Amino acid sequence: MSTMSVRSQERPSGRPLSVGVIGAGRVGAVLAARLREAGHEVVAAAGESDASRERAAALLPGVPLLKPSAVARASELLLLTVPDDMLPNVVRVLADSGAIREGQVVAHTSGRHGLAVLAPATAAGARAIALHPAMTFTGTEVDLGRLAGCVFGLTAGAGERELAEQLVAEIGGTPMWVPEEMRTLYHAGLAHGANHLVTLVSEAMEMLTAAGAADPAGTLRPLLQAALDNALANGDAALTGPIVRGDVRTVAAHLDDIAAKAPDTLPTYVAMARATLDRAVTDGRVLPIQARKIARLLDDVAWAAPRRTTNPVNHQ
Repeated sequence: MSTMSVRSQERPSGRPLSVGVIGAGRVGAVLAARLREAGHEVVAAAGESDASRERAAALLPGVPLLKPSAVARASELLLLTVPDDMLPNVVRVLADSGAIREGQVVAHTSGRHGLAVLAPATAAGARAIALHPAMTFTGTEVDLGRLAGCVFGLTAGAGERELAEQLVAEIGGTPMWVPEEMRTLYHAGLAHGANHLVTLVSEAMEMLTAAGAADPAGTLRPLLQAALDNALANGDAALTGPIVRGDVRTVAAHLDDIAAKAPDTLPTYVAMARATLDRAVTDGRVLPIQARKIARLLDDVAWAAPRRTTNPVNHQ
């Protein structure tokens, strides 16, 4: 195990680093495994749950599971892959215990946080990097291939920028520099696009199941793949459907049937329909008179929804 501190402003060319990971969750275990494939030595990991232990055994065989302070002391590159809300306390406890030392590289994978959360570590002389993969993880070997070309949201000081880009290159990713003050907005954009997409797709499958579809996922897959590709390529110009066409009666019928047969999905449908209408009105694709009628439908549902159980909305 190497014990040399990384004191220069860049990693010595060709020399592997000893890597420790605190939080052997889906992200931490995968990134550590990828760094090991790139030639670094993963010397220790910390993970309390049974799932973390199983994941470490599968992706990091032979790597000992130690207490967080022991992991920090053993590593030149310390990866903190704990949940966002836990990160400030983890950094503070490690720094206060003396587990973080001068010249050590401390990198976290939080999308929301930047360098400020690592202030206790930098006060101890550590080199701080915020390194967030814009990817959803399963915590299995499947993720290793997905890292190729994955964008990493990076924030680092001038002395750590080259090292941060080098680590991302070794992982197989693509660097994207995010200013400290934009980290939260950057993360919100990713969460809105990915996390809310899962909710949206799950609710769409729920509607199709209620309509009698034997394979709702298979029904949606080609449509959603085409819609996603078109949206990524063309933005709002990819919008299709009854709202963009100004089909007021179709929207009203949707609201009635959803309220009657899949009521749990109604609030999301209304919220997304309102956002879609606003964007279609802005670029002039919906006539003002049609837009006002659709907006009234959505307003009526939003007002009535808290009191509705299974009674359909009637806009006939």
